[in-house]
Amino acid sequence: MSRIGKLAIVVPSGVTVDVAGDVVHVKGPKGELRHQTMHHVTVRVDDGKVVVERTGNEKPHRAAHGLTRTLLNNMVEGVSKGFRKSLEIQGVGYRAAKSGEKVNLTLGLSHPVSYQPPKGVTLTVEGTTKIHVEGIDKQQVGQVAAEIRDLRPPEPYKGKGIRYEGEYVRKKLGKAGKAAKT
Repeated sequence: MSRIGKLAIVVPSGVTVDVAGDVVHVKGPKGELRHQTMHHVTVRVDDGKVVVERTGNEKPHRAAHGLTRTLLNNMVEGVSKGFRKSLEIQGVGYRAAKSGEKVNLTLGLSHPVSYQPPKGVTLTVEGTTKIHVEGIDKQQVGQVAAEIRDLRPPEPYKGKGIRYEGEYVRKKLGKAGKAAKT
C-alpha cells in the first residue's frame, strides 16, 4: 500500500470538495480547481476527509494512487492558502519593473524582455531584484517561475542571472588556471 496514497486529506473550513464520477471539484476562498482522476483510483469524501483508494494492485494502480492523493492535496492547499515561488535577480544593471500585469525585465540583453503571466498567476516585484510568483495551482506557479528563470539562468562565472530564492550557484574559476601555467 502506498504510504502517501493511504493518508486521508483533511479538508479545512471554507473549502468544499465535490466528487462527480471521476471529476473532483475543489472550491475555496482563493478560487476553484478541477481535476479529472484516472480510472485506476476512486475518490470519496467522508466526514470532512478526502480518501483515495485504488481499484487494483498492479503497477499502474499503485502509481496512480499516491499521485492522485498528492494532486488533490495540492488542490486543497492551493484554494485555501495558495502557492508562492520567489526569484532573485543578480547582476549589475539587471532589474525588474511591473507595468500592469506584465513584468519588464532588463537582463543585460540588447532589448528589454517583457513577461505576461497566464491567467490565474500573479507576479509582484519587490524592490528591483525580487519577483514573487503566486497562484492557486502549484504546477502553474512552478512553470511560470521556471519560464522566468529560463530568460536568463545564472551563469557559472560571475553568478549573474535569475535564480530561485535560496538557490546556490556553484562558480567556476575562469582563466586563473591558465594564467598560473605561464
